Amino acid sequence: MSGQQILDYQRIAKAIDYIQNHFKLQPDLDEVAEFVGLSPAHFQKMFTDWAGTSPKKFLQFISLEHAKNLLKTEKSSLFDTTLETGLSSTSRLHDLFINIEGMSPAEYKNEGKNLKINYSFQESIFGNLIVASTEKGVSYIAFENDKTKAFEDLKQKFPNAEFSSKEDDFQKSALSIFSKDWQNLDKIKLHLKGTDFQLKVWESLLKIPMGKLSTYGDLAENIGNPNAPRAVGTAIGSNPVAFLIPCHRVIQSTGKIGGYMWGSERKQLIIGWESAKIYL
Repeated sequence: MSGQQILDYQRIAKAIDYIQNHFKLQPDLDEVAEFVGLSPAHFQKMFTDWAGTSPKKFLQFISLEHAKNLLKTEKSSLFDTTLETGLSSTSRLHDLFINIEGMSPAEYKNEGKNLKINYSFQESIFGNLIVASTEKGVSYIAFENDKTKAFEDLKQKFPNAEFSSKEDDFQKSALSIFSKDWQNLDKIKLHLKGTDFQLKVWESLLKIPMGKLSTYGDLAENIGNPNAPRAVGTAIGSNPVAFLIPCHRVIQSTGKIGGYMWGSERKQLIIGWESAKIYL
């Protein structure tokens, strides 16, 4: 790093630390820029370049995580959470959750309540997995050999749901993708929970043809956010449906395979298997 880059890095680190320690006061752009000795416009650009998101959006993420932790406790009301997060009204809390989390604060607090989920443990050519579905469609698939851990991970996704160990038609339809071609993909029903941005990224993943690869940058371009490859990467890392939503088809722009939630070796295996299938 050059001397200027080190100085810039130190300023951004200082700004991040300031926002994390003062988020309850909801500092605006001018206040944080003044704290690090920059003009608001220069600080906005520098922060976005280094952190991959704007200062305002970063503040929202910090506020949201704090609010989510509060709402996980039984005693915390929406009003209490609003005050503790430093927001001026419950409507601002509502907007924060809707814009980023894709659900209202009340829906988050009661996440999964009255939701009935069937789940089963299955085998595939790429390893053991757990698959879960609601009355609307498949909501979760994950590779995992340890059944106890697999079920615990599922419960963390839907902490208040009612679970039944049962294989249903939605699951059977989804699992058929391991043996049939991807032309029948539109017949598989999904029931996904995510933000608008996450859903847009996951939908874009479904458009990558079998045997083909894309990059994070290309995917960002495809969804109309060319400057958001990092955010796209985060959304891909939150993919709740392994293999069926093909996040394994996304690699780094350098050609490196990159990481995979269920292991880089499995990702390489899947990519190789799909490449071979299209030539059979």
